[in-house]
Amino acid sequence: MTTLEIEAAKSTLNIKQAVPFFWVSNMEASLRFYVDGLGYTRTNGKLRWCWLERDSAAHMLQEYEPGKAPSTKRGEGVSICFQCNDALAIYHQAIARGLHPQRPFVGNAMWVVILTDPDGYKLDFESPTDAPEESLYTEEK
Repeated sequence: MTTLEIEAAKSTLNIKQAVPFFWVSNMEASLRFYVDGLGYTRTNGKLRWCWLERDSAAHMLQEYEPGKAPSTKRGEGVSICFQCNDALAIYHQAIARGLHPQRPFVGNAMWVVILTDPDGYKLDFESPTDAPEESLYTEEK
């Protein structure tokens, strides 16, 4: 494809964004994790549903109606990977806000910072690095 054809194709793209939708068991606990802990902004929503954003990422939360939550464990096997400029900054911000991320490590030439939300959804924040594979992050003193 020529550059002109690529630009023309981009202008006809229909899908703009993928937004994860998480069913949650306790909206207040989830908002503490995402808004207070990870720095998301609640842009709109009602008591049981909300839209959250941070930088160019977004996702939605919806709380089950009382007595309607499934008996299976939520979040199990679900990972959302966020590509970042500096995943280690996310790690430090999360700790400063009272969250407990896993110790960062290098995988596939990227720093990987993993947090798990109150319902078990796994969030991976990743950024490129030249550090050796399987390196573990150590705090500089």
